[in-house]
Amino acid sequence: MFGGFGGIGTPSGLVDVLMKAGSRELLLIGNDTGFPDIGIGKLVSNRRAKKLIVSHIGSNPNAGTFMSNGELEIEFSPQGTLIERIRAGGVGLGGILCDIGLDEDIVKRDKQRVTVNGSEYLIEPALTADISIVYAEKADEFGNLIYDKSARNTNPLVAMAGKITVVEAKEIVPVGELDPEAIITSGVFVDYVVQSEGVNWKWVWEPR
Repeated sequence: MFGGFGGIGTPSGLVDVLMKAGSRELLLIGNDTGFPDIGIGKLVSNRRAKKLIVSHIGSNPNAGTFMSNGELEIEFSPQGTLIERIRAGGVGLGGILCDIGLDEDIVKRDKQRVTVNGSEYLIEPALTADISIVYAEKADEFGNLIYDKSARNTNPLVAMAGKITVVEAKEIVPVGELDPEAIITSGVFVDYVVQSEGVNWKWVWEPR
């Protein structure tokens, strides 16, 4: 499972580690497939994933090509539903009730329906991962995390939903140096913190 939104907030250094390690047959869970050569998009474009659970793939044409060719399985989940499933996994719930996609084949497939107070819902299973990778602006040595503006996006919830959570941090400081009021993710959710070697989160269409 990975944090980030269209490349912004993606732990690109950790993605590069997975690339260099030759990791394959991955099940990737996250908001999107990034761009072909940015962040998580590298894993998708280089055929390192066997399945994706995402809200959209439009920014990475390779994902669509591989899906059409039968090389890649993709489970689409509406963006809000997807994030709530990740949150549910992080807090130990089995799933959520959601009325989004009740009549959409791409959403409702193989999902149980229930009626509560006269309204019908799909049971959307919670999402967890063996490993979560996230990016933070600052981390202390215990794993408490602070994020930078919109780069925060899905990272706090992804950090909670991993059996093992690895953080790529721009800056690592001793315990006690972070303002407690600024901490978003508690270190109890974090297993490893590594120093980032730098990222570039400009959108691909912006001049560099």
